[in-house]
Amino acid sequence: MNVRVLRIELRRSVALWAGAVVLTTALAFLYLLSGPWWNGTALWTAQWTSMALWTRSLLIFLWPLAVGLGALQGLRDHRSNVSELLTSTPRPAWHRAATLAGATAITLASAFGLLVLQGAVHVPAVTEYTHLGWLPISLVGALSLVAGAVLGMGVARALPSPLTPPVLAVCAFLFTNFLRQVPDSLESAVPTAMVPNRISLLSPPVAGVREVLLTLSPSVHVGQTLWLLGMIATGFALLAAATPRARLLALTPLLAGAALALLVLPSDPRRTYVVDEAAAAMVCDGPVCVTKAHQTRLDDLAGPGRKALRLLHDALGGQAPVAIRESTALRSLSDAPERPRDAVLFDFDDGVIATAKGEELTRALVAQGMAPVCFARSDNESGTSGELAGQSVAAGWVLGDLKPLGGTVHSLRDQLDLARPVWKELKALPRSEQLSRIRAMHAAAVSCKGDPLDVLAGGESR
Repeated sequence: MNVRVLRIELRRSVALWAGAVVLTTALAFLYLLSGPWWNGTALWTAQWTSMALWTRSLLIFLWPLAVGLGALQGLRDHRSNVSELLTSTPRPAWHRAATLAGATAITLASAFGLLVLQGAVHVPAVTEYTHLGWLPISLVGALSLVAGAVLGMGVARALPSPLTPPVLAVCAFLFTNFLRQVPDSLESAVPTAMVPNRISLLSPPVAGVREVLLTLSPSVHVGQTLWLLGMIATGFALLAAATPRARLLALTPLLAGAALALLVLPSDPRRTYVVDEAAAAMVCDGPVCVTKAHQTRLDDLAGPGRKALRLLHDALGGQAPVAIRESTALRSLSDAPERPRDAVLFDFDDGVIATAKGEELTRALVAQGMAPVCFARSDNESGTSGELAGQSVAAGWVLGDLKPLGGTVHSLRDQLDLARPVWKELKALPRSEQLSRIRAMHAAAVSCKGDPLDVLAGGESR
């Protein structure tokens, strides 16, 4: 297929339109709709891996679109009533198939590449963590669009009906949604699907990003590539097939690709989505550490973190934590965050930490050190107003004044309404009793066996 033939094919086919529709649909979805891809550490332009995963997640509707547009392209000769004429020419059928498939493949791959490029130009401004581990995620995504379009062309050539494109698009949409992986699970720390894990990975889309440190394992890339190559081979064979027997044999690569893929793809979701160890590696400034993925935030955190540790030591003595670290543990939405005794663990998805600066950040870290939360706070989790009020009282006791903690869904007024009576009661007690309640509250919070606010009010931990 030379450049001149390709140029002609691009002009007279829907290939260019297919690429334009895929690109504009994806960009419209990302920029015109508000969703989790614009929130927290999982922002789609915040990390290279997040960018690759979010663009891959769009395949849940882009892939059916590619299949339908490919089928529309495959009907071209039938619509023009030239199918029999073309079969009588000396030009090999595979040559015509390559020209038709090549034009659409180039435009769809280019469209997906431009989508990835649109996100990639923003990532370096947000993070210093640069790597190439995201590249296979995007390459498999581009390959899936090509595979879907070529398969659609082949099926439309074998079943030349005006109903073929819409029926194929609907079937592909049902396929991607039935096998869809869900990132926000109450039971699992990694995305899961309703069907067995290997089967779900035959669908090109991936789950949206909830945990920024997760990436896809190499076996997923290999298995999906085998499956998609089999799909391309079957679509191409159907395009070139002229007899019913040839069309039946054309299904062989698809079945072989599926069989090989199922042998390679992991059966366990925890072997599908794995922690990027390089991204999770700690970068420290003294006792204050963040992951390499968030190392740009270390300078803003180090000063307030050191001050918070000094204040915690003054308040808790030998029970005080000696380090501040970003949490890297995977957990489901129903799991409680880690609460070690020797360190203050925090998450940048917690708005109390993420939105605070300077003295406010010191207060937030002191609050987390004094009363680590049992109910996480993030874009998907609200925490509890009682824990938040307890943290504000504990931090106020250390710093000498009661102030609410911002950055949550709970209003500052409601927080103060809960905290102020406990604060007044605590401050009216003798210093020794205050210290006793503070330490009891800290022990209850670390063990997650009581409401910090109730303990500060004189209640007992469980």
